[in-house]
Amino acid sequence: MSMLLAFHKNILEKIHDPSTNELLLLARGLGMRRIICKLLQIYDSPQSLILLVGASPEEESAIGEELGIMGCKKPGLRIVGFETGKKDRQDLYKKGGLISITSQILTVDMLTSEMPTHLITGILILHAERATPTSPEAFIVRLYREKNKSGFLKAFSDQPEHIISGMSPLRTIMKELQLRTVHIYPRFHQEVIDTLGRDRSSVLQLAIDMTEYMTEIHGAIVQCMTTTLSELKRSNTSLDLDDLNVENAYFRSFDMIVRRQLDTVWHKVGPRTKQLVNDLATLRRLLNYLLSYDALAFHAYLETLIASNTVNDAGNARQNQSPWMLTDAANIIFQYAKRRCYTVTKVAPTVNPQPIHDVDDEDAWAALDEMEGMAAKRPAFPQRAAQRPKWLPDGIEPVLEELPKWSLVAAALQEIEEEMIRRESQLSSRDPGTNTVLIMTSSLRTSQSLNEFLSSMNSDSPPGTEGRKMMESKLRTYFWWKSRLGERKQENKPQGSTHGGPNQNQNQRNNPTSSELGEALKKKDREKQARAASRRRTRGGGPPNAGASRDNPPSAGVPSGPTDGKGPADDSDTIAEFLATQDGDLFLTSVNGGLSQIDFASDFDAFYGLLPAEQTVLIRAYSDDTDELMLAEVQPRYIIMFEPNLDFVRRVEVYKKSNPGLGVRVYLLVYNFSCEEAKYLAGVRREKDAFERLIRERGSMLMPILEERRSESTDSLIKTISSRIAGGRKEINTEPSRVIVDMREFRSSLPSLLHASNLLVVPVTLTVGDYILTPDICVERKSIPDLVSSFNSGRLYTQCELMSVHYKQPILLIEWEEHKSFSLDTVADVKSYAKASNKYPPKKQAAANTDANVSAPTIQSKLVLLTLTFPRVRIIWSSSPYATAQIFNDLKSNNPEPDPLKAITVGAEEDPEVGAGVNTAAEELLRTFPGITSKNVKHVMNKVKSVRELCELSLPAVQEILGVQPGKACYEFIHHGESKR
Repeated sequence: MSMLLAFHKNILEKIHDPSTNELLLLARGLGMRRIICKLLQIYDSPQSLILLVGASPEEESAIGEELGIMGCKKPGLRIVGFETGKKDRQDLYKKGGLISITSQILTVDMLTSEMPTHLITGILILHAERATPTSPEAFIVRLYREKNKSGFLKAFSDQPEHIISGMSPLRTIMKELQLRTVHIYPRFHQEVIDTLGRDRSSVLQLAIDMTEYMTEIHGAIVQCMTTTLSELKRSNTSLDLDDLNVENAYFRSFDMIVRRQLDTVWHKVGPRTKQLVNDLATLRRLLNYLLSYDALAFHAYLETLIASNTVNDAGNARQNQSPWMLTDAANIIFQYAKRRCYTVTKVAPTVNPQPIHDVDDEDAWAALDEMEGMAAKRPAFPQRAAQRPKWLPDGIEPVLEELPKWSLVAAALQEIEEEMIRRESQLSSRDPGTNTVLIMTSSLRTSQSLNEFLSSMNSDSPPGTEGRKMMESKLRTYFWWKSRLGERKQENKPQGSTHGGPNQNQNQRNNPTSSELGEALKKKDREKQARAASRRRTRGGGPPNAGASRDNPPSAGVPSGPTDGKGPADDSDTIAEFLATQDGDLFLTSVNGGLSQIDFASDFDAFYGLLPAEQTVLIRAYSDDTDELMLAEVQPRYIIMFEPNLDFVRRVEVYKKSNPGLGVRVYLLVYNFSCEEAKYLAGVRREKDAFERLIRERGSMLMPILEERRSESTDSLIKTISSRIAGGRKEINTEPSRVIVDMREFRSSLPSLLHASNLLVVPVTLTVGDYILTPDICVERKSIPDLVSSFNSGRLYTQCELMSVHYKQPILLIEWEEHKSFSLDTVADVKSYAKASNKYPPKKQAAANTDANVSAPTIQSKLVLLTLTFPRVRIIWSSSPYATAQIFNDLKSNNPEPDPLKAITVGAEEDPEVGAGVNTAAEELLRTFPGITSKNVKHVMNKVKSVRELCELSLPAVQEILGVQPGKACYEFIHHGESKR
């Protein structure tokens, strides 16, 4: 674990006191995890019980690893998950120490008293920006403070941008977490500036212009985004969409912001508006892919977009196409993306093409000469260099534009290598750091592409052509994909016409020396690769084309299979026809060539052995605070940031100050006038504005009054048991007002709101229903997605059947989310259904109602059938969890409280040692017999073991169970098929 800096120590001095409760807001990249781990190390003791809440599985693993490095190993951080049993959890709680636990498990254990809440020393809550009145963190804090007033509570957050929405967002968080002190540490905090300083001389910003084609595509994409935003605002004039601009569209959260603005009227918007929202996400991805994907992968992705917007899944023409694809700017995007890959010219007719056996292969001749023992080599043919590759179709001239940043990476590596050689005599073994070069990228896809470029680049080539070999390999793979696309469109052509498998086997049989020649070629390839390999090797991705095969060639960023549909300038048919005339072995050898087999016995160390630090390049994608631990382990002196990242820049600053005497050189690569530059600057500005707003709010904020929760109010103790007692007099009832909740329902926010409304929440495992309000009222709660899935699977029918059997008042609660449209179907769908319903005369309407026409009212139709099947089931519509909590309180008024033990046994199977469980179908059959009602059905089931036994009883025996008249009616119904009521 790296050392603590000065501002880290100052923060720990302020928040480590166990008698205080605080909220810490820290800028990302300044070492939040380091502070949390140090706090956990301070509090680690068997005599204390410290809970870590809100950590993701990745964060739990990383924090546990860092605590182990710091010496907290016995027992260290223990993780409580859903696989941990009840007894195991109780044992962990009794032993004390550091425990990371999920919110749902902690809530249930607190309510069931399995967690000794009064013995908790303190709770550390991560991601405090999520704290809302409906969040599980607020529920945990309320339960915690009910039984524990002395334990501390400390919350942490490094996402200030998420705490600036709404009225007084900081006060809301502090109120829900019951805190009164907040510490704010942005990057411009004076203590942070004094520690890290303002010196950025070690960061070399290498700015490069995009190519001409990339610039045109970039401007066209921005123009499409602007047009789409304008159309979205024009279609929804009643909404406040002023904050929606192109600058905000650079961020991933933009899609959520747009959807949140439209959620309240989502059922009113038409398909065009929904298509515009989806198009914004697509255009934002295109901006990122333009700067990170190679030219061929970007062009292939555009082709899949064209195909998906032209033809639907059924193969028919799509009705609602993306409007931006019909603009002139979109045509610029498609045309220039193709020009970055290749150009198409007219082909002059050729006569008698050169046969395949005339192609000269210098390596093959050299291998054959070496096998035959010939010392002299065959003369080289001067015209061989000017020959056109046989795998390249006629009329297509490859352009293969490379990403400009690739040349910057190659130049930076060359400069770093020269710097290492120059400083080799100046550094000693005691100096901190290693010569490992660390390259950071924005995604795993970019890391793999860059690793492939560095593995195959030619350092002697002019700038901009170092990756020509890799791009040619990708172009061959792209042509293979296009050829398969053309084959799918030709029904009369065999599927495997380009495989060339039979020809290959025939050639091997006709040439008995092919195996010997193959071994010689392999040896020649190994020698050639050993000579051409550079001194520096990359780590962080597998070798390119490692998984290539005949039927599965290496991927070049294209889809796994061709898609139907023909976009603009589709060349798939032409390429397929050309490749059909070529030898399949030649093409497939070109695709799969480039990775020879390795003799592991002799070449394992050369290809897979450990490399010294000065020969290693580590390529890695940006992550969270785990990057800080990675920097401490690798200790690189040279870092190349392929894309700008504000968080990682700060982590490098902290890493440099944590290792005195370590000289770190950072190369920051950025495109001039690009979206990544604008996104980086906008991110800095957004964070700064968020911190300034939070600081102003803290200065003028009224501290929330933390009221103690009363266990029982006077209104909950005074209840009207019956209106028949002295005209409805009120009697004192000491039994608390409670709601029995199924364990699985704690994933929702409703139990938290029920607890906030002064109801005692009792978590149990229920077989029938989700909520038991009274001995007679059972509620099955369904959200809209759950309602649809329950109807499709038939689960809802079984649930309503069980509720109808065991409870007098079964209720189906259909609940919407807050700030969402309160409608099952959109207005457009309802109008389309009405239009389809009135299209035909009444006699022909039944035949005209196809599945497509009646798809809109499916949910309503199923609800009607459900109410007809179960007449006693009542449906309650709730617009939000807040409304549901109020409805539950109204339903519980003037009613007795439910019994948890009875609720558990209802519908559950009995002890297997006693006998079989209750057969619901048999019980339902008994209820249909005359003389058997819901009051005596349990009595009958206790007297007889089965329906057959009841049918075999005599009349006196049946009357003994049911009584004289009910028994006679039941007996006559069983034996004579009728009853006299």
